Amino acid sequence: MSPLALLFGAGGLLLGLFADRLATRWPEHDDEHPTGRRADWRTVVCAVVGAAALGLVPIRFAGDPLAIVVFGAWFAALVVGLATDLDQRILPNVVTLPAIPVGIVYAALGLNPLVGSELVPAVAAAVLIPLALYLPSIPFGTGAFGLGDVKLLVGVGLLAGGERAFSGVVFGLLLAGVVLTVLLVTRRIGRRSFVPFGPFLILGAIWAIFLEL
Repeated sequence: MSPLALLFGAGGLLLGLFADRLATRWPEHDDEHPTGRRADWRTVVCAVVGAAALGLVPIRFAGDPLAIVVFGAWFAALVVGLATDLDQRILPNVVTLPAIPVGIVYAALGLNPLVGSELVPAVAAAVLIPLALYLPSIPFGTGAFGLGDVKLLVGVGLLAGGERAFSGVVFGLLLAGVVLTVLLVTRRIGRRSFVPFGPFLILGAIWAIFLEL
């Protein structure tokens, strides 16, 4: 493993720990999610995901400094989003929205190695995938599939490209199904419990970036 990958991995580990602690106080919490939560399994998840995701960026995009910067910054934002969604089921706009204009410009200039000349499929994925998940959730009420998830998936489509965005969402949904089944069987949650889908979508997006197509 290259020194840069080790440096990114160490930075991702620290970022994950920091993001978890930040999420216990920011954004503003409500009565259902009190501030000051102690370190727990969520801390570990954020640290591990941060270290793995950031550490693999210089390997995945070796020889492309701009891609290392863009995807490194995006992954850093995703780690923060992972922490806030695990802590209080929120994906702040400051985490999700910047990826949209960056993704558009990066792809439109032909600089994104994952999109290349396939800008139309990327834009289609950025529009159709969020709609396909959000619209059917409307009858189930607020919280079934949040607007934060929609904004996240728009950025995923633009940065990952059409095929990878679709694969990442499928992976995230399958992972969510497995985890929710285990939690239901073990009675850690009930059928009416609200579980954030953002973390699964984030993991799916990260997985898709490293997918060789």
